Amino acid sequence: MESNRGRSTGSTGTAFSRRWLLGAGASALLTTGLSACGSGEGSGGGGETITAFVYGDDAVKVQAAAVERFNKSAASKSAKGKITLEKIPGSDYTPKLRTAMGSPSAPDVFFNWGGGSIKAYQEAGKVLDLTDIIQKDPVLKSGFLPSVLAAGDLKGRHYGIPMRGMQPVILFYNKTVFAEQKLQPPTTWDQLLANNAKLKKAGITPFALGGSDLWPELMWLEYLTDRIGGPEVFRRIQDGDAEGWGDPAILKAAEMVKGLVDDGAFGSKFSSVSYVNGGAPAVFAKGKAAMHLMGSWEYSTQLGKFPDFAKSNLGWAAFPAIAGGTGDVRNVVGNPTNYWSINPHTQNKDAAIAFLKECASEAYAKDLVALGDVPTTSNAATLLASAPNPEYAKFQYDMVQQAPAFTLSWDQALGDELGTKMHTEIGKLFAGKSSPSEFVSACKGLK
Repeated sequence: MESNRGRSTGSTGTAFSRRWLLGAGASALLTTGLSACGSGEGSGGGGETITAFVYGDDAVKVQAAAVERFNKSAASKSAKGKITLEKIPGSDYTPKLRTAMGSPSAPDVFFNWGGGSIKAYQEAGKVLDLTDIIQKDPVLKSGFLPSVLAAGDLKGRHYGIPMRGMQPVILFYNKTVFAEQKLQPPTTWDQLLANNAKLKKAGITPFALGGSDLWPELMWLEYLTDRIGGPEVFRRIQDGDAEGWGDPAILKAAEMVKGLVDDGAFGSKFSSVSYVNGGAPAVFAKGKAAMHLMGSWEYSTQLGKFPDFAKSNLGWAAFPAIAGGTGDVRNVVGNPTNYWSINPHTQNKDAAIAFLKECASEAYAKDLVALGDVPTTSNAATLLASAPNPEYAKFQYDMVQQAPAFTLSWDQALGDELGTKMHTEIGKLFAGKSSPSEFVSACKGLK
């Protein structure tokens, strides 16, 4: 789930790199003790011109255009500063940023993934707390969807401004299979189970699942936990309280996962099926599985590999409600977006903040839409008619715009070390190698 959003020519391989770099590679930032590095004093390369590090994928043209606009703007003149954009290849971004942030040549502004990806920087005093700045600035305060702005927080404080498109996890379904079996997308858990029973009777696996990659399994626990107990359950864990794993909602979610696995909802071979090599998307597109819980990039993946299916038979819906649960059915999980953050030691904070406001502009949002992304700005709804698939873009936008909470993917929120260990425990749960209670106990012991 990384920053490199899929285009209409996307493939399953690029879809995987999107997920991996955001979920694990980015959080490798935590593996180096930044607190022992240099303070970053003197960063930015000289007073009036400040440096912005950005992930150098095919979407970087949006940020390049923003820099060009800003440097010619009245805001740039008022702040007496211009931006120099340093595009860093994706495979080099994480280590180069980590090294730079521990040196006197640290960037003034830097691209990141929010949550766990900036925790080490925040603890080392290398990322500016933007909470009060946002509250006092009407452009920053009202320019972005609240759920996305909050999703990259650390302990309720804002450290980033949204700067790319959204990637919520969506329940996709095969329209042809649903029509043939006379089914409707489930809005409740009971309806989902009833659909599963009808599908299995017809010899169709209810859900495609790339279990060999582990991270697709995480999406199920994220949504189930949210629907049962609300976003507060994982927020406690994200804020560092490992005892939060003992919340009844986590155990209930694990028990529901076990129920799905035991009932054959994912078939009998999902542990050997991969999303990475295109296995799960193919099973879904070919009608062997009726549904697929996946990030919003699934549309681009299918458009690249099975274009006829994507254009005619791919449907989408929200994750269903669970009876008795306290989580709002409008809540979403996944990758809210990417963020710009500011080095507190920048030589021109005014210019850095002024540049961040560019992300709320209509021109910026239009550039994202033209690239196939769905912006997280509050002004984006009127722009989506020009998206590659306006109906799908509007669904995504409305889904996130209406969400009271957008929970950052757990692996991103926890960082690489804990995230990797958590993936292992999730894999054991889905494979039947640990019980729900054993899963909870193991996660409580993660360090």
